[in-house]
Amino acid sequence: MHRVRLLILVLVAGTAFLALAGTAMASGGGRGDGMVYTLTNSASGNAVAVFERGRDGSLTPRAGLGSQGALVLDGDRLFAVNAGDNTVSLLHVDRRGKVRLADVDPSGGARPISVTVHGKFVYVLNAGNATTPANIRGFLALWGRLVPLPGSTRPLSTAAPDPAQVEFSPNGRQLVVTEKATNMIVTYKVRRGYASDPNAQPSAGMTPFGFGFDRRGLLIVSEAFGGAPDASAVSLSGDGTISPISASVKTTETAACWIVVTKNGRYTYTTNTGSNSITGYRIGSNGSLAILDADGKTANTGATPIDMALAKSSRLLYALAGGVPEINGFVVNNDGSLDPIETVGGLPAGTVGLAAS
Repeated sequence: MHRVRLLILVLVAGTAFLALAGTAMASGGGRGDGMVYTLTNSASGNAVAVFERGRDGSLTPRAGLGSQGALVLDGDRLFAVNAGDNTVSLLHVDRRGKVRLADVDPSGGARPISVTVHGKFVYVLNAGNATTPANIRGFLALWGRLVPLPGSTRPLSTAAPDPAQVEFSPNGRQLVVTEKATNMIVTYKVRRGYASDPNAQPSAGMTPFGFGFDRRGLLIVSEAFGGAPDASAVSLSGDGTISPISASVKTTETAACWIVVTKNGRYTYTTNTGSNSITGYRIGSNGSLAILDADGKTANTGATPIDMALAKSSRLLYALAGGVPEINGFVVNNDGSLDPIETVGGLPAGTVGLAAS
């Protein structure tokens, strides 16, 4: 392994520190090849740190642009939520990997923590605060701008459910939100960009946190409850009903939060924040989950892994170790095992969010 020095150009100062615990982010596939993005999340000046990815998975730093919060990559667009000032940002990535700020708009609520995009439609999850209930809010991403979708604000199951993540289903006809405090998964039917009223249903396990869809549209959910967290698989019907497919499968580790699913739908991985590790699962043809390693350690990471991102080929996996902080890189083998390839250190304390193309 080798380290590369991180160079960060701070163009926009942030306004507040966003604690990551309780935040998950879903990332879309990118158009350009070989880029990895993360957010420095500094209270004095935050930036999107940009790395160029080599064929072997190695990372070389590029210039960055300021923002704060969770991060989504979709083609040549980056979306970031800014919890400090309750805004959402749209950034543009050109063919050379250069990033520029295109637009910033109010998030439509308090403490935005997660964002998702499907085509021209964008939804932001606002976690709320003591005076403002949690909600989701819709936007249109048109001509390099974010346009609020009038009348698109929808509540969650309660005013303060401690939500974790929002994401569109692969076909864009559903929105899903996980709620840690209520142990609920909330679904919304989407028509012409507008979400329906919330449909809150019990999660298969306690404290649903991060989640991802496989290529069949099955929902793989990490459950961060207690000292022995789980992962489970559920189906999502056209009317928003969820049905368990795989009972919760223990990671044997601690604090499973972030989750990614490979492009071929064969494997899923969780970061274990309390155990400094990644747990891999094999996804069966019926959606059942089977742990890859009996001890739950498919790979070791740096201290306090929080976010993960797969390159669009799913042959490379990156994990952000927030306690160091550093980015750990891995090759994803055909059998689902992970081989370490590189560790990139030198990131500022508080770095959050990860996306890769």
